[in-house]
Amino acid sequence: MKDTVENYIKINHMLRPGDGIIAAVSGGADSVCLLHLLAGLREKYSLKMRAVHVHHGLRGDEADRDAEFTKALCSKLEVPCQVLYARVREYAKANSLSEEEAGRVLRYQLLEQEAEGWEKETGFPVKIATAHHGDDSAETILYNLFRGSGLQGMGGIRPVRGRIVRPVLCVTREEILQYLDENGLEYCEDSTNQSRDYTRNRMRCQILPEIVKEINPKASRHIRQAGEKIRQADEFLQTAAAFWMNSHILEDSPGLAPKELLEEPEILQAYVLRRMLTAAAGSEKDLSSRHVEALLDLLKGSVGRRADLPGGIRAEREYMGLRIEKRVDIKSVPPDHETEIPLEITVFPREKSQENQEFPKNQYTKWFDYDKIKGMLSVRTRRTGDYITLAGGGRKSVKAYMIDEKIPAARRDSIFLLAEGSHVLWIIGYRISEYYKIGPQTATILQAKLNGGENHGG
Repeated sequence: MKDTVENYIKINHMLRPGDGIIAAVSGGADSVCLLHLLAGLREKYSLKMRAVHVHHGLRGDEADRDAEFTKALCSKLEVPCQVLYARVREYAKANSLSEEEAGRVLRYQLLEQEAEGWEKETGFPVKIATAHHGDDSAETILYNLFRGSGLQGMGGIRPVRGRIVRPVLCVTREEILQYLDENGLEYCEDSTNQSRDYTRNRMRCQILPEIVKEINPKASRHIRQAGEKIRQADEFLQTAAAFWMNSHILEDSPGLAPKELLEEPEILQAYVLRRMLTAAAGSEKDLSSRHVEALLDLLKGSVGRRADLPGGIRAEREYMGLRIEKRVDIKSVPPDHETEIPLEITVFPREKSQENQEFPKNQYTKWFDYDKIKGMLSVRTRRTGDYITLAGGGRKSVKAYMIDEKIPAARRDSIFLLAEGSHVLWIIGYRISEYYKIGPQTATILQAKLNGGENHGG
């Protein structure tokens, strides 16, 4: 078991000597096994090690028991341990999520915060180790298959994702339990793991065991092996799609999938359209294979057909191909009344080299680094506290800017601003903030175009 896990760590480049590692420990069998294995590798890899237990506040005394057990085990293994608390029920309600999904989101948020804080404090790389095992990956593959996922979803759980590593993904639950028994290690049993209220639990406790029992005892391993091949195929097609886009999609039409795409195999068409769709939306959340299929139908269809997709995405078949753009309706809200102005927002990927990039020279069309925008945008007139960022990182209030530019006082309250909170991206018709400007690392562009701009303040 130790040799298998250590070899898996090496093959997937999970750890390097001197790394910091945070073990996510629930107190259950899988995480106890993970903690014990990593503790045994500390000296060999010169690891700095900590453990984090996330208390979800859902199971009353049982959850308190798990936290105390985890602290005691960590103390015995001489691993510093911290218990973090998450308001899962409140977060689930506020974000319309199941408690299972809310717990997962908050757990990873807390682990990432701890890792980032430790990394800044010490300067050495910090990884997060979770206790997902081989059967978890097989369950994920089946779950995504039943949901109608594409190849990416059917590739199973990745050994490495960002700073997250999964050292025991190469072993089964049965092997973990055997390891615990051989080493005299106790663990806590989460009563909700046996509940059929959660889809994952039904997969774990009912569907997969039935397959193993009735079809093939090695079914879980074979599913994982198929998932690995699927993952390799997915990575190859992702690379092929990126290469095709770089060769065929022009910088002046970044949201256009040219009709030449129809000459390619349909699987490559789908991967190109998925990449464009994801870039336009800003993430893959709420996007599925049926949305890609809708784009494929449009690409093969007649000019003029269109479809509205999640995230404000609009796709339209044009003569030159398929246009995929994100459109956002932004409303101006001056202090004393509500006014609408025709500001058109488009978001599109920047796939080409940054060299010789042509920026819009129109006074009323501007480009911004979309990835730097974290909050909601609004178009409105000035308010107290508004500011723009200057070259070098300094700030200037919008009021001071208008005074310096000798804009007549009578006109200042009629000039519209594109703003993220108090941070102004664009004093429309005048200047944009240095902070939001396109740079070498810009991956996605937000274009703001004011139609009939000469009538709106500038």
